[in-house]
Amino acid sequence: MPNMRLATPTRNAVCDKVRDLIDGGVAAGTIKFYTAAQPASADTAIGAQVLLGTLTFADPSGPAAAAGTTNYSAITEDSSADATGTAAWARIADSAGNTIFDCDVTATGGGGTIEINTTSIVAGGPIRITSFSSTMPAG
Repeated sequence: MPNMRLATPTRNAVCDKVRDLIDGGVAAGTIKFYTAAQPASADTAIGAQVLLGTLTFADPSGPAAAAGTTNYSAITEDSSADATGTAAWARIADSAGNTIFDCDVTATGGGGTIEINTTSIVAGGPIRITSFSSTMPAG
């Protein structure tokens, strides 16, 4: 099996590109939380999944990467969730709605790409995350 090992400047460049894509468009990017199974790819349209709520990145979303990690700036909570359900995954997009990536969501300590205090979302209640970072591994 091939193995690629990235130098730190390369890792930083990849993280910075993802951040730049989130910052694309005329406003801030978003994190949308959904129920049900995550689509097969980030290019797959939303199907039966229910949108639970939308959080908004700062604009710009964060500083340049360091050591292969982008630590995003504060993300604005959704103070009134759209629906009740279990958050299973999230879609990160730019302000025009162009998908950047999808990722899994778990409760804190569950090991998901995004961990939130509870995945049980209640319509009208808040959805918030206290920090968000992305890392390009060295390999």
